[in-house]
Amino acid sequence: MKVLVIDDDAELCDLLREFLTRESFEVDAAHDGEAGLKRALETGPDIVVLDVMLPKADGFTVLRRLREKSRVPVLMLTARGEDMDRILGLELGADDYLAKPFNPRELAARLRAILRRVQAPPDTQSPVLEVNGVRLLPASREVFSEGRPVELTTFEFDILQVLMRAAGRVLSRDALMEELYQRKASPFDRSIDVHVSHLRRKLEAGRTVIKTVRGVGYQFCRSGEEAAEP
Repeated sequence: MKVLVIDDDAELCDLLREFLTRESFEVDAAHDGEAGLKRALETGPDIVVLDVMLPKADGFTVLRRLREKSRVPVLMLTARGEDMDRILGLELGADDYLAKPFNPRELAARLRAILRRVQAPPDTQSPVLEVNGVRLLPASREVFSEGRPVELTTFEFDILQVLMRAAGRVLSRDALMEELYQRKASPFDRSIDVHVSHLRRKLEAGRTVIKTVRGVGYQFCRSGEEAAEP
């Protein structure tokens, strides 16, 4: 599994190269935003670890330009406590984030969790799901909302599939995090919330499809009547 680390801290890159190589990753590194973007587009890594604070082009600029041409999974590195950086990264198309300083073992675990989902073979055995005007085809990973095709990221599709399979039931954020990221949600973890927000924008047009149950989690509504229930 090829990992591209884009971080201007050369010492950190060397440490990650040494650790991740022992964990069976092949590691490349770039130390500024422009070089990192060029390397990501030219070398075809399996996943990118992208720092926010970079010379020449910051991480958000790199991610925005990368997403114009590539769906390679991206894990953002943010400063501890910078919630807005994490949310902005997810809004721009990052798959997950990790706050500095971090344990390299946690980084490796998160990389594997992302790659497992991205590289999983198509689910050809599951039946087509059709609930409340949304049609999801597991084999081709296509989604339609009231007959309109909807383009989703890998994680958005996987979250939607989990929610639709449990339509009518409320799933906690912890349950979704365990299913999708193989970890529990921390009190400040907004990954699921931002991905669900993206799903709502793409699926809903004047109607509620995914309902927030405050303090509990999310529910995929089987009907408009269910969506209106308190």
